[in-house]
Amino acid sequence: MADRVGGQLAGKTAIITGGASGIGRATAELFVKEGAAVVIADIADAAGEALAESLGDRCCYTRCDVSQREDVEQLIATAVSTFGDLDIMFNNAGISCAPHVNFVDDPLDDFHKVMAVNLLGPMLGTQCAARHMAVRGRGGVILNNASIAGILAGQAMMTYRASKAGLVQFSKSVAIDLAQYGIRVNCLVPGHIRTDLSSFKAQGAEDAAAMRVEEAVSAVYLSNQPLKRRGEPRDVAEAALFLASDRAAQITGVALPVEGGVTAGDPVNHLSDIFAARAQALQG
Repeated sequence: MADRVGGQLAGKTAIITGGASGIGRATAELFVKEGAAVVIADIADAAGEALAESLGDRCCYTRCDVSQREDVEQLIATAVSTFGDLDIMFNNAGISCAPHVNFVDDPLDDFHKVMAVNLLGPMLGTQCAARHMAVRGRGGVILNNASIAGILAGQAMMTYRASKAGLVQFSKSVAIDLAQYGIRVNCLVPGHIRTDLSSFKAQGAEDAAAMRVEEAVSAVYLSNQPLKRRGEPRDVAEAALFLASDRAAQITGVALPVEGGVTAGDPVNHLSDIFAARAQALQG
């Protein structure tokens, strides 16, 4: 992907939760390049601090458990005290649930934790950021990171799907509420992005075995994706940049898929398969 001269977020301050790795990291790197001051929030202290140091004095790291109101309120205060304001809140932090192929086998032990991080967390981040933005009177941008698991029905991982579906609906609804303050709220809907969260890595597997697992998983992911390329964190970061920038000044309340066309429809040409089967049957 070609690089370009930065500056789309010049003079802006952004918070990125879950910013130490994956989509959050890629977004932090891109936002800084585009002129923003960035507060990276995470619970992975070593990774977050290292990333902030590598990005220079326009970036800092702070520990934040997004499911705790006190942590989120302090996060907003840190951004304002360090860089003078808050213009962009990217509620990116999220976790998966324990995988169970069949729902009847799922004890739902992690339900409250997943909902706390994936749904309550963005709700708290949105509310605390909006309170600051509303008072200052110059609008702002809030982005929430959901998943295609929140808009497409599917088997397994029901708690994760439910949390992301809730986040999509919350984002659209709160966009209506916060428009009165000039605050735009949009939701990113990543597909099968190549991150640790989507890797299904085999714990302790040797490199060769891990590679085979990755190839097998990628084949499954791409089977119903029209664009035959696995998405990368930078792909989502670019979408976040667009929605955070003034180029999207008239866009609010959208759930933007970044998923290679998965939600457009099934790329398998069932009609040709049907005709092929018909022809074969007639020949027999």
